[in-house]
Amino acid sequence: MEIIINTDSRVQNTPGLREHVTSVVQQELKHVSENVTRIEVHLRDVNSDKKGGEDDKKCLIEARVAGSQPVVAEHYASEINLALSGATKQLARVLHDASAKARDLEKRAAAQKRIEPNI
Repeated sequence: MEIIINTDSRVQNTPGLREHVTSVVQQELKHVSENVTRIEVHLRDVNSDKKGGEDDKKCLIEARVAGSQPVVAEHYASEINLALSGATKQLARVLHDASAKARDLEKRAAAQKRIEPNI
């Protein structure tokens, strides 16, 4: 799984930040990453330091899943690490639900195939 990290001009894309983002993403998505080919993480300071305020940090994560449309999750928080954590947890839930739905559809199709033999 490839992880790409993008930041705006107000969030410093340091090696430490990249290492932290990679670690959090891998940890949160380890149970649902079998079909994920690429993750793009976008970190922004929405209001910049001039305005400040609550929940002005944004993390948007896009997951590319083999054979499916991209899946997106976003989260706003007062700090970048909180926004990252919220977005990765949300993405993990969405990917888990999509995976469970796909498995259910496969089971139903297999059951239907057994009920209706080929003519």
